[in-house]
Parts: sequence; C-alpha cells; structure tokens
Amino acid sequence: MNLLRKLLFPFAIVYGWVTTMRNYFYDKGWFKSATYRMPIVCVGNLSVGGTGKSPMVELLLSIFKEDYNIATLSRGYKRKTTGFLEVKPTHIATEVGDEPLQIKQKFPDIIVAVCEDRRTGIEMLQKKAKVILLDDAFQHRKVSPSFNILLTPFHNLFYEDFLLPTGNLRESRKGADRADIIVVTKVPERTPYAKLQEIKFLLKPKSHQKVYFSSIAYSNEIIGHAENMPLDYLKGKYFTLVTGIANPKPLVDFLTEHSLKFEHIKYRDHHNFSETEIQKLKEKELLLTTEKDFMRLNDSLQKYALYYLPIKTKILNEQLPFFEESIKTAIEANLFR
Repeated sequence: MNLLRKLLFPFAIVYGWVTTMRNYFYDKGWFKSATYRMPIVCVGNLSVGGTGKSPMVELLLSIFKEDYNIATLSRGYKRKTTGFLEVKPTHIATEVGDEPLQIKQKFPDIIVAVCEDRRTGIEMLQKKAKVILLDDAFQHRKVSPSFNILLTPFHNLFYEDFLLPTGNLRESRKGADRADIIVVTKVPERTPYAKLQEIKFLLKPKSHQKVYFSSIAYSNEIIGHAENMPLDYLKGKYFTLVTGIANPKPLVDFLTEHSLKFEHIKYRDHHNFSETEIQKLKEKELLLTTEKDFMRLNDSLQKYALYYLPIKTKILNEQLPFFEESIKTAIEANLFR
C-alpha cells in the first residue's frame, strides 16, 4: 500500500460507512431490490477489476449455452453510447465495450446486451431469453439475482484487502455473505493443496456457500487478424506486449516462464487508445496483446502484426462437475417459478 493510499484512509472510512448503510437499507427492505420470474445469475467481485470476470462468463456460457436460452447483460464499461443496446459482431468496442464485444464475437449465437440500468436491461431481455447472466453486478443491489458468484483473485484475496481509496474493495468484506459461490481465481500452477485449504479457512464461508478454485489456462497459439500462429512463433523474436487490463502480472509471468523476450507497454484497465498512442504502436514490428485489448486495437491496427493470446478459466481439483451442478440447480429452481 503506497503512502498516498495510506493518507486517504479517512476517506476509506467514510466510503465504508456509506456503502455499509446502503447495504443495510437493502437488506432491511427499505431500499427495494427487483426480483424476476426467471433465473438471474450474477458474476461479480468485491474489488475493482482484475478478478477474471470475462473468462468466468465465457466458461459459464460454454457450459450452459446448449441447455438454456441464455443472454448476458453488462453496462458496457467505457462505451460512448447510452441506454439498452444488443451487441452485434460488427460493433466496435467504443460502441458497446470491449468485454461484451469479445463475448459476442466468441459466442455469436448468444444474446449479448449492454445497459447501464440493469433493471431496464433485464426487462428488455425477458422475452428473448430464459436465463440472464449479469456481468459485474454484485454491487447492483437494485436487482436481486437468483444466484451470486463472487470472484476473488489469488494474489489479492478480499480478506487481505481494504476499502477504496486505501485499498481496492468496493464495499465491506461482509458483502461476501451475499454470494452463493466464492471462486478464488488465477491460482498459480503447482499451488500446494494445503495452501488452498488455508485460503478456504480464511475465507470463512457461510453454511450456504461453496468455495472453488480456478486457474488461467493460456492457449498454445496466438490469434491475429487473418491467421493463427503457434506460441513458439514468438521464440527468438523481440516483441512488444501491450496491456490495458487491471492485472497483467500473470500474463507477463507466463511469457517470461516461456523464455520469451519482450518489452511491456502497460496502460490502465479498459484504456481507450489515443491517436498518438496508436501511431507509436504502429512503429513496433510485432505486437502481442490480450483478447480484451485486441477488441480496442483491432480496427486501428488491421494492417499490422497484432496478435492476442487467448485464455480460459479452468476449475481446479476435479471440482467442475460440482461447480456446474450448483449453478444448474439454482437455474432449474427459478426457471418456471
């Protein structure tokens, strides 16, 4: 924690009081949460960014898209449009947000929508889908989901964190009590089982909660505008890694472990690239980025050597069937209520 964040501690106390009172009013029913006659599954976190929500949404879609008519809804962070918008593969990131566009291009048959007002978004989707997957809506208390999936990253677990602006928490750690499932994400390979059990103990799950662990599975190929290349294509080359995500460390570590040589240009999460920044990137011989950043860079760098490295979320310790069953049970319970 740097000095500035420590100096902002009084503001964190005020922020914590405000968010705690807000949650108290919702819990008491003084602020109203809307419920719906359909399954609403929420994926979210307590901290700002970098927990792996997009890969988790993609995992859920890959599991359930064949069984249910499912739609995803997010606010479309940093888009320049407003209101409800159904995402098309031909949209650009500034119109719908990088993550919704990424999901739509990967799952073209799935309904993907953005709306800053989740209630309005759900009402617009009710006649089009049987199940709605809310992306990054854990703090959106105006909607009461059927099922809450809370993500917390291995290297920044919420019980070790503090409230904004001193730490990265959007609300008190007690907010975790609303979760039905807690998933510890981005667990490094070869993490001892004893360490996972220690984390589970420190999470202090409630009787109604289940805890799972997941890791990032990187692809063995990189994807470009017109071709896919094996990851080994980068060996012996010096390339530029461009990231605009909350926590690029796992990707940097992965590439370093594969003895690849690169410079790293790092931007803030969801960064919108300026013309000057694009021009500087055009001077680079070979560019590698994340799939989310590719959504924002693709239109400007179509004639350049730009690739991204796909990732997937993998549930660890042979727990995937139990993870699936937990969510399926909740969906089925709310499907025809």
